[in-house]
Amino acid sequence: MSKRINNIFKEKIKFENMLAAYKRAAKGKRNNKEVILFEMDLANNLTKILKQIYNGTYTIGDYRKFIIYEPKQREVYALPFADRVVHQWYVEEFIKPIFLPKMINDTYACIEKRGVHLAITTLRKYMKKMYKENPNYYILKCDISKFFYNIKKEKLYKIIERKVKDRDFLEFTKKLLYQKSSSSSGIPIGNYTSQYFANIYLNELDHFIKEKLKVKYYVRYMDDFILLIENKEKSKEILKEITKFLDENLELELNKKTNYFKVNQGVNFCGFKIKLKEIRLLKRSKKKIYKRVKIWNQMYKNQQLDFKKTNASLRAWVGHASHITKQGLIQDVVNKCEWIYKETNGT
Repeated sequence: MSKRINNIFKEKIKFENMLAAYKRAAKGKRNNKEVILFEMDLANNLTKILKQIYNGTYTIGDYRKFIIYEPKQREVYALPFADRVVHQWYVEEFIKPIFLPKMINDTYACIEKRGVHLAITTLRKYMKKMYKENPNYYILKCDISKFFYNIKKEKLYKIIERKVKDRDFLEFTKKLLYQKSSSSSGIPIGNYTSQYFANIYLNELDHFIKEKLKVKYYVRYMDDFILLIENKEKSKEILKEITKFLDENLELELNKKTNYFKVNQGVNFCGFKIKLKEIRLLKRSKKKIYKRVKIWNQMYKNQQLDFKKTNASLRAWVGHASHITKQGLIQDVVNKCEWIYKETNGT
C-alpha cells in the first residue's frame, strides 16, 4: 500500500482557490438569479465560506429535488449555488490530484480529455484488435443496478481513508456524505462530487478486472462496462467473478441487462450501436433528440425559448453526433428546429 497523504486540507483553504471554484461553478450560468445574487457580494461570500470551512462550522444547504425522465426516470438533487462552489473546490483541490492518477486508462467518465467519444472509439479499436487475435470472441456487457442509489457511504469513506489520513479532510468528506442524509446508502445524482465519488467507488472494480482477472480489453463509462473475452465459457466464469466481487466488496448487483454474446452482434454502449465495421446512433437516442426539438419548438411558439441556452444544447448534440452519425440525420434535426433561421434573421 502506498503512503497515505497527510496535511493537505487547511493549506488549500485559500481565497484564490475558492475564487477559481466560483468561476468554474458559474460558467455558463452568469444569468442565473442565484449566481447573480452571489456575485453581487462575491468577496464577502467567498470569505464567509472559507472561514466556515476552516473553523469547521460549514453546513450544507437544502437540496431542491426534481425528476428527469431521460433515458429513464431519476431523482436529481440540486444544491444552493454556494455549496456548488464548495463542491468545485473540493473536487479540484483534492479528488482530482489524489484519486484520478490511480484510475486505469480505460475509465472514461468525468476525466479530462476522456469522454463518450474516446470511450466509443477505444472500444471499437479493442474490438478490432481482439478480432485479429480471435474472430470468435465474446462481448460481456455489464450494467450495475441502481448504481448511485446503492453506493455504500461507509465503504466509499473507507476507500478514501485508505489513501488520505488528514483528519480535517476526512471529517469534511464525512460532512459531504452524511450531513443531509442519515441513510447508509446512496449519493445524490446531480452533485458535482457524486460523479467523482462514483468513479472512486468503481475504481476498485477496475483494478480487480485488470489486475486479478487479467482482462486485456476492458472499457468502463460510469456504471456501464464492456469486457472482450476469449469464448463463452470464459465469459461465464468472469461474470461469476465480477458478480461475487461486487457483492462482497462493494455491495452492488448487476442488473438484468447484463449479458454476454458473440462479437458479430455488436454492442450498445453510450447511446451508440458499435460493430466491427460501423458505429451508429441508437434508435432511442434519435427519438430523444427529436423529442427535445419538439419541446424547443413549442417553447419558441410560446415565446419562452432561451435562444442562447438552446443553441448551446443543439451545438453540443451536433458535436456529439457528428463524430459518428450520418450528416443526413444531423441536417434533418437542424431543419426541424423552427427558431434557428428566424433568430438568425433577427425576427
